[in-house]
Amino acid sequence: MTTYTAPLKDMQFVLHELAGLDAIARLPGYEEVSPDLVDSVLEGAATFASEIWGPLNQVGDQEGLKHHDDGRVTTPKGFIEAYAKFVESGWNGLRFDPDFGGQGLPKLVDTAVMEMWNASNMAFSMAPLLTQGAIEALFLRGSDDQKQRFLHKMVSGEWTGTMNLTEPQAGSDLGLIRSKATPRGDHYLIQGQKIFISFGEHDLTDNIVHLVLARTPTAPEGVKGISLFVVPKFLVNEDGSLGERNDVRCVSIEHKMGIHASPTAVLAFGDGGGAIGYLVGEENRGLEYMFIMMNEARFGVGVQGLAVADRAYQLALAWAKDRVQGKDATAPKGPSVPIIRHPDVRRMLMSMKSRVEAMRALAYVVAAMIDQAHRAPDEAARASAHAGVDLLIPILKAWCTETGIEVASTGIQVHGGMGFIEETGASQHLRDARITSIYEGTTGIQANDLVGRKVLRDGGRSMAALIGQIADVCDELERSGDAQLKAIGQRLRDGSRCMADAVEWIMATGSRDLNAVLAGAVPFLHLCGVVCGGWQMARAALTAQRKLAAGDGDLPFYRAKIATARFFADQDLTRAAGLRDAAIHAAAGTMALAEEQF
Repeated sequence: MTTYTAPLKDMQFVLHELAGLDAIARLPGYEEVSPDLVDSVLEGAATFASEIWGPLNQVGDQEGLKHHDDGRVTTPKGFIEAYAKFVESGWNGLRFDPDFGGQGLPKLVDTAVMEMWNASNMAFSMAPLLTQGAIEALFLRGSDDQKQRFLHKMVSGEWTGTMNLTEPQAGSDLGLIRSKATPRGDHYLIQGQKIFISFGEHDLTDNIVHLVLARTPTAPEGVKGISLFVVPKFLVNEDGSLGERNDVRCVSIEHKMGIHASPTAVLAFGDGGGAIGYLVGEENRGLEYMFIMMNEARFGVGVQGLAVADRAYQLALAWAKDRVQGKDATAPKGPSVPIIRHPDVRRMLMSMKSRVEAMRALAYVVAAMIDQAHRAPDEAARASAHAGVDLLIPILKAWCTETGIEVASTGIQVHGGMGFIEETGASQHLRDARITSIYEGTTGIQANDLVGRKVLRDGGRSMAALIGQIADVCDELERSGDAQLKAIGQRLRDGSRCMADAVEWIMATGSRDLNAVLAGAVPFLHLCGVVCGGWQMARAALTAQRKLAAGDGDLPFYRAKIATARFFADQDLTRAAGLRDAAIHAAAGTMALAEEQF
């Protein structure tokens, strides 16, 4: 089983040429972010990922977790030591406020590092992923006391954080939440059960800070009656030391298809009378606050799709170079050859490579938009970036995770029969990736959000702006004298027109037949994902061509970038017409049968 090697060359290309790291470094507060600093961070993270977390990936998958009768959960061998090195090295606080011990780096840089954590060990990466979302929610909505009490240790990684939404009767429908929060002086007593809580209990840190949705006695019904509470595993004294154990207990952990080293806990709050919790912000605004965490997590899960796909690609590529099977079709009497020489294997590898690069480019560009939305000095620029982020996060989350699953499955196919055998490691990537299109909002939920909130409610304005940006790239490609770029431009133009057609139909249909729009929402989201991926690959090809014309830098890398962009245009962008038709015409078949006919 191959080890993980961070693709630093492509990461740096995307950071600088597509995501605009230079512009991000000019934002207020990021003035110290130099290219040398970023290179140093990436190189250090790459070493840590390959040498510390990466070797534990298969160990964690095979060994799994142990839940003890007293509620403790122990992680696989080596995890405690590896997490301690993670904290000691300061990796958890890269992008957070230096006032709380962070390093204040841009989201863009942190995204590249998070890709490495997820690719090297997706299960392990769940701990910082959820902690970072909890930090963001407390930083933006917590009281000064809550920030001082919890954030320093959470930013350092000495304490982890969780988000507690789901209950046995309330999956994605949070209006059905029953957990109770009863006022008691300066705090509340929390009672209820939460399920599917990633890293809800573990032995990596001495405290876990749970953010929990619950209802107060006077709360209205539905989602408008949800409040958010911070409920630590151990209470925290005024001086920051740990106090008594809170009334929260892990009653079980789930036995899962994948991410075996990530404890997915069932947590019971208040079985002994009530877990002490502290209100975050105002009562009945909990869902609004939790969406801060959810958007963080949805972006992070999109990066997981990218990361596990890259790990699967690296493994498949190494196998294809080493595995000797069959003859070269052009020399049937010659010796057997490595399978990478067979055209269909080459097609699969190019499919994996091009999709990974498209996902990486889109993820980093969205990360840069997040930095602009937070820090651009001009209010109009912040608003424009924020609108772009809102539009692209459901696309990023759903398209990258669904594509990551496809890439991981293709990795098994490259391995042939050995891909179905656990010892190669290929199947772990598919098992790990499969959850990504489900948690933090399924693909269907992301698609409904995209068409309902980001297209219909927005009046199509953000989508029109996006289509305009893509058209500008098409114009530039078509002005090129290069045949490859012209071909890419034509594919992208066709795909963009398909997306515009679908948007026009959604706008015309949504007010009179919303079910018809929702029936085609997932194909529409996939259409947007393919076109957005093609958009970024086209931008990459334009940059690569300029570098080649100038004789600047790693010329084989730039030639490969153009070839990969052309492959994506020919193999993925050509699906746009079918996805458009599926989006527009899905309802006729989807809603045709009565329930009793199924």
